[in-house]
Amino acid sequence: MDLNSASTVVLQVLTQATSQDTAVLKPAEEQLKQWETQPGFYSVLLNIFTNHTLDINVRWLAVLYFKNGIDRYWRRVAPHALSEEEKSSLRAGLITNFNEPINQIATQIAVLIAKVARLDCPRQWPELIPTLIESVKVQDDLRQHRALLTFYHVTKTLASKRLAADRKLFYDLASEIYNFACSLWNHHTDTFLQHVSSGNEAAVLSSLERTLLSLKVLRKLTVNGFVEPHKNLEVMGFLRGIFERLKQFLECSRSIGTDNVCRDRLEKTIILFTKVLLDFLDQHPFSFTPLIQRSLEFSVCYVFTEVGEGLTFERFIVQCMNLIKMIVKNYAYKPSKNFEDSSPETLEAHKIKMAFFTYPTLTEICRRLVSHYFLLTEEELTMWEEDPEGFTVEETGGDSWKYSLRPCTEVLFIDIFHEYNQTLTPVLLEMMQTLQGPTNVEDMNALLIKDAVYNAVGLAAYELFDSVDFDQWFKNQLLPELQVIHNRYKPLRRRVIWLIGQWISVKFKSDLRPMLYEAICNLLQDQDLVVRIETATTLKLTVDDFEFRTDQFLPYLETMFTLLFQLLQQVTECDTKMHVLHVLSCVIERVNIQIRPYVGCLVQYLPLLWKQSEEHNMLRCAILTTLIHLVQGLGADSKNLYPFLLPVIQLSTDVSQPPHVYLLEDGLELWLVTLENSPCITPELLRIFQNMSALLELSSENLRTCFKIINGYIFLSSTEFLQTYAIGLCQSFCELLKEVTTEGQVQVLKVVENVLKVNPVLGPQMFQPILPCVFRGIIEGERYPVVMSTYLGVMGRVLLQNTSFFSSLLNEMAHKFNQEMDQLLGSMIEMWVDRMDNITQPERRKLSALALLSLLPSDNSVIQDKFCGIINISVEGLHDVMTEDPETRTYKDCMLMSHLEEPKVTEDEEPPTEQDKRKKMLALKDPVHTVSLQQFIYEKLKAQQELLGEQGFQSLMETVDTEIVTQLQEFLQGF
Repeated sequence: MDLNSASTVVLQVLTQATSQDTAVLKPAEEQLKQWETQPGFYSVLLNIFTNHTLDINVRWLAVLYFKNGIDRYWRRVAPHALSEEEKSSLRAGLITNFNEPINQIATQIAVLIAKVARLDCPRQWPELIPTLIESVKVQDDLRQHRALLTFYHVTKTLASKRLAADRKLFYDLASEIYNFACSLWNHHTDTFLQHVSSGNEAAVLSSLERTLLSLKVLRKLTVNGFVEPHKNLEVMGFLRGIFERLKQFLECSRSIGTDNVCRDRLEKTIILFTKVLLDFLDQHPFSFTPLIQRSLEFSVCYVFTEVGEGLTFERFIVQCMNLIKMIVKNYAYKPSKNFEDSSPETLEAHKIKMAFFTYPTLTEICRRLVSHYFLLTEEELTMWEEDPEGFTVEETGGDSWKYSLRPCTEVLFIDIFHEYNQTLTPVLLEMMQTLQGPTNVEDMNALLIKDAVYNAVGLAAYELFDSVDFDQWFKNQLLPELQVIHNRYKPLRRRVIWLIGQWISVKFKSDLRPMLYEAICNLLQDQDLVVRIETATTLKLTVDDFEFRTDQFLPYLETMFTLLFQLLQQVTECDTKMHVLHVLSCVIERVNIQIRPYVGCLVQYLPLLWKQSEEHNMLRCAILTTLIHLVQGLGADSKNLYPFLLPVIQLSTDVSQPPHVYLLEDGLELWLVTLENSPCITPELLRIFQNMSALLELSSENLRTCFKIINGYIFLSSTEFLQTYAIGLCQSFCELLKEVTTEGQVQVLKVVENVLKVNPVLGPQMFQPILPCVFRGIIEGERYPVVMSTYLGVMGRVLLQNTSFFSSLLNEMAHKFNQEMDQLLGSMIEMWVDRMDNITQPERRKLSALALLSLLPSDNSVIQDKFCGIINISVEGLHDVMTEDPETRTYKDCMLMSHLEEPKVTEDEEPPTEQDKRKKMLALKDPVHTVSLQQFIYEKLKAQQELLGEQGFQSLMETVDTEIVTQLQEFLQGF
């Protein structure tokens, strides 16, 4: 490519690619895509984006194409990789001058240089770091800033490499440039502090920007650049100096107010200092030991004393609290129970912690957390009034403690209380003592203090287990608090019901549950929405608890269900609706069929809610979960829901519809539960199965559920189902068997086995294409025992229940193996006898015995040749299934089932589903459960004897081991 002419052409196409008109834009993008692999294209792009006279949008696009090109074509092994000559000239061009005037483009160029550095530095690009260091020293403001920006991105990228050789290179780089990076940062920091006192706003902002960038470089070098940083004087000097620098920067916040343009950058720098400490503690806990004392003094001073007033801001307080938390909780600083087993470093750190956390310090931290940080703020109370639902879903859980003040203070309280509970339990108990009895509703401050203390008692529930008689406290103090209905008392009503939820699983006498249910029924009618939502949460915790008893709950079920349903209708936010639905689901799940009389209203409302939630897939997931529990509770009556239920399943499991990404897992579960509880097949239920072939193609982690669904259809209506879908299903199975794991193969074959069990006449014909591979697997001695066992289960069904089909299959396989039918049958019986031990399920073991015995009586020499093996297996089968009646000393087959046996359902067990009943009916037709193995052996041997005559039969029996014959005779006594 001639650079000048090429530049003109590329420039023209790039200009078209920035157009808003699709007709111009699309062809331009296509053209650029074709040029991506052309030699010289990236040199042209470099020329374009470094030419500051061109249009900004065109230059921006050129940078992006260049950056994407690095990802795709810079590595030597990449297809269409760039030549070494071009890469060399590009590297030189990228660091010729750092003078990009536009911030966004400058950042992209810095990122792009870092991407090249990740692949080429230092081996192919040794001059990069020296060039950056020189450029950072120049006096020109723009060049200095751009070089510093690049220096940061390069350091950040190199620090993120994880291979040992790359780490070693970064350690070498860090020790070479650390001194320079420190002096650079100190220089910019001092310059910034001088500018602050002189009051020149532009100079303040410019120097602060450089301070921030140089500190970012230092952070990466300090945290990732040394194996044993505590041995490096410069590193430890920098870290010790952070506390003094932090003080200076916090003092600056007096003169740089919240409305100042520099304020945002100043706060970012202060937070960056704390990130250096937190990252260093995380990566090098023992190197941090000399800093523990200073970190704790500094953080506690600014967060828990007057020193911080007027200087600190929320994000800084969060960072300081996290620093305290990470020191308190750090496993590296916790000695073993046996002190002598701990390392000296651990003991040293532990000693420093113990010396700092004295009784007065801990007491003060605990009191300040509760009486200052736990108090509901003015903003929170306003939000409670203006956006109650927003207030209830304020971020908690997950990692929110790292960024948000309230979760952060609560997590710090829990960790400190856990670590020093012997010291702090009396402090908290004393706070509780002072708050006995009701509080004056006019005294808002007293109400908020009580709310805060109750919050602490809830958070520390596990630690207070032995110190608080919660049952007494519940009856004498908490229940009366819940009965104060004044509007200003609502923070306490909410807090008390939350508190009870925290203690439910810790310590709460079962006999008190009805009193709590009574209170919950009242609070679900509270005039305040936040109280009602919090009450629903506690109800869920109560119902979910290990000691929940349905009989205690049933008298309140109707009221609660009605009130929860009203709450579901009253709330408007997606998150809150999901939350209330989960509570409803939980209740339905626990009371199961007892829910039937009360669900009418919910059943009518869910279709409307489903329609309204078209844009909210997570809410739809919650609806699916509710429907799952609802169908389980309704059992066969769930058929009345089909007009709504089946379209929902259809949409959720259709992989051509975008929502399936969110809904598929729950949708499949609902489909399965619907089938299990369906009293009979309907055309619509049959039609949904059209979604299955695409689901089987996905072969994802949902395959297991898909197989369960297929089984559900087989048990529900095998003939109609197989006539409609068997051909397609068989094709899907053949594809699956080629690619799935052994466990997947077993799952597929189990479905085939079920088909043969339910429909021994039609089944083998419909799944005929699969059976040859099963036959082949047996003959060739499949090496996985579980797969072999399943093969024998499938073949056993065919042999026992469809002899004519077995003969035609044997004939077909004899042609394929180029053998005589008898010879092949002999090989199969031999393998079957040999691998009988692979079968572990008693049903399949009995099936094998019945199947092989069904070959008798026979005058076929091959079968007679294998007679001994068949008898061996039969006797093994007898050992598996025969139980001795101790009174009559006779044996009976324990697998035989009769219509008369109706299993009794105990209270804890769930009643049988419709599918359980179908399986029971099927078992009553299954030879394994209807034919006595003892009787069957006797009849077959008798027939064989009649066929061969006494002498022929005797000589056949002589082939069997005498011990086996003795056992056989013992089992056949009385015949």
